[in-house]
This record gives sequence, C-alpha cells and structure tokens, in this order.
Amino acid sequence: MKRSQINSIIREMEELISENGFHLPPFCNWTPKDWENKGHEYDEIRDNMLGWDITDFGLGDFDKVGFGLITLRNGNRNNEKYKKVYAEKLLFLRDDMMAPMHFHWFKSEDIINRGGGTLLIKVYNDDGKGGLADSDVLINSDGRSYYVKAGSLVKLLPGESITIWPHQYHEFHVEPGSGSVLIGEVSQCNDDNIDNRFYEDIGRFPEIEEDEEPYRLLCNEYPVAKNI
Repeated sequence: MKRSQINSIIREMEELISENGFHLPPFCNWTPKDWENKGHEYDEIRDNMLGWDITDFGLGDFDKVGFGLITLRNGNRNNEKYKKVYAEKLLFLRDDMMAPMHFHWFKSEDIINRGGGTLLIKVYNDDGKGGLADSDVLINSDGRSYYVKAGSLVKLLPGESITIWPHQYHEFHVEPGSGSVLIGEVSQCNDDNIDNRFYEDIGRFPEIEEDEEPYRLLCNEYPVAKNI
C-alpha cells in the first residue's frame, strides 16, 4: 500500500468515528514527531501493539478487501508484565467492502456494529482440518442463541453484536448501499501475529510504499523508547 493511501484511510476513519460520537484515547492522535519523545512509560502501547493498523491483506485492492483498525486496549499473553485479559478494537469497512474468511486459535470476541451501515458476517465452523464444515453454526447474538446454515450471512444493524468463538470461521461484509460501518470488537487478548488462521493464504501487515510522510504511525512502526 502507498503511505498516501494509508494516511487517507486513517483520516476517513477518524471522520466516521467523530460522526458516531466515539472518542479515542490520546495516543491515537499522536504524530510521528510526538512519538520521538515518548519514553518507557508508554511501553504498553509498543509491546501490545496499540494504535492504528491499516491492511489490504496483501491483495492490493483496499476498496474491495481490507480493514482499518485501531487497537484501543490489549493485554499480552506472552508477557506477564501486562495483566489485562481483554482487548478492545475499532474497525472500519467502507460500503461494499469485505475482510477475508478467518478464525482465531485462541480468542473469543464480540463483534459489534457501533454505527453507520449494515454489517454482514458470513459464518462457518472449522472442519478440524482448516476447511469449511457444512454443519450448522451456533450464533450467540445479544442474548439470543440459535443456529444458521453453514455460509449464512448474519446481519448486524447499529447496536447489534455477534459472539465469535475460537475455530469459528467468519468473514466481514457491508451491505451494499448502506454506508460505511464503524465496528467494535471486545475480546480476549489479541495477537495478530499468531492467532489468525486465514482460509486462504494471504498477508496481514502490508508492504508500504513511502510516497509521503506518515500522518499517524502504525502499531508496528513505533520508535524504540529513549531513556528520558
């Protein structure tokens, strides 16, 4: 992805967040210059990959396949220094976009439509070999439990949510014509380096072409803390 495209997506997501009355923690608004003077007191942000994360999954077509994400809160299963057992994210999809089919090995999560258009979640069970099972899928949604056929699209209007369990495949879509969607995720600790199992072989963090200066640093770009 080009840096200019990443910068534009972040600004677009900031606008959607503002329109829906959501307020971000201060570090989400820091510039690269701000980061130059952030010491070890902010290591939780660095170590747990809090902040901005824009990806096209290595497919080169963000208008159709991609995610804008912000990790707001996160623990760390691999570092006992951090005691949180939960994570919170915001995600962004434009109208008629999707994010690829995947499951998580460890974490359970609630996916929430925080505002905007209509979110569609396609669901399958894992067949135990990494494939898509044809068995009915248990849906837990806002206090209701029921089953749907494999490959069904579960519709989430603003305020509605779905619980996704480990080994439950899910794919994100936006109902065409409904508008961009601001998505919330509340989960167990998040580790995008090892906890995602994509159905197809795709990337997670994009290669970046530096055609302009960064507007915000991404969560894997923070400078090492200075001893100040």
